[in-house]
Amino acid sequence: MFMDAQTALLQPRPLPNFVETTFVRDLTGRALTYIAAGFPIHFRGASGTGKTTLALHVAARLGRPVVMIHGDEEFSTSDLVGAEHGYRMRKVIDNYIHSVLKTEEDLSQRWVDNRLTIACRHGFTLIYDEFTRSRPEANNVLLAVLQERMLDLPGSLEGEGYLRVHPDFTAIFTSNPEEYAGVYRTQDALRDRMITLDLGHFDEETEVAITQARSGIELAEATRVVRIVRGLRESGACEFLPTLRGCIMVARALKAANGSRPPGDGLLRQLCQDILVSESSRGGSKAPTVKVKKALDELIRRHHG
Repeated sequence: MFMDAQTALLQPRPLPNFVETTFVRDLTGRALTYIAAGFPIHFRGASGTGKTTLALHVAARLGRPVVMIHGDEEFSTSDLVGAEHGYRMRKVIDNYIHSVLKTEEDLSQRWVDNRLTIACRHGFTLIYDEFTRSRPEANNVLLAVLQERMLDLPGSLEGEGYLRVHPDFTAIFTSNPEEYAGVYRTQDALRDRMITLDLGHFDEETEVAITQARSGIELAEATRVVRIVRGLRESGACEFLPTLRGCIMVARALKAANGSRPPGDGLLRQLCQDILVSESSRGGSKAPTVKVKKALDELIRRHHG
């Protein structure tokens, strides 16, 4: 993707270092099938499970310009649709007869489309990232867009008070599960209008391929890092399960440190503790941290060499 300076839209391009394994191809294919059937797609999963990257990949496969919105608690409907901003003034002075002065003024507000309206009007792909971070009442305008294919607008703008959604308009949503802090419960009416694909952790092949592609480390070392993280998930020691993002962070740190520190100094153990302990025990309490460190020590010994 890249930003077109003239249109301020994301233009679809293949994502750099995007890894497409059998698992990812199957997920992408299902999403494109639902879109072809006329349904909006919703990728739901924990942070670090690749929701936004996958949404951008699907949008690139569609090949149409992309409008992106990031959910925000401060959003109102006008932040999605648009509003009247500023004024336009027209003044005419007629002094054709020198003894008669005629002045005519016309003052009107100026409407400015926001991103949802732009996407609906022109048939672009809308990616609404983390849409549950916006308050539900702000998202109510989407109900008619997704079901009746109409966007409610001020009557003064469109005459009839609505805009017919372009037939090529597509919506892709992402969100965290509703128990996450900082998110709102999705309206049932909105959730019923979309097809939700729950994203958990990828299979080992996909995690290894992505970790290697995003870090540049050797395949054997990427496999080792991924198996340590996957083992930590299964250990029962974590308050929060480490994600693929943790694999990438450890691998990139290894890549950056290799050559600057001698081998055998516990580098991998230290990096895993710095990165994965904080990701797995966010409460800051001592007991969970000790459990995670013990689990990491055992996993690093198991996957040594």
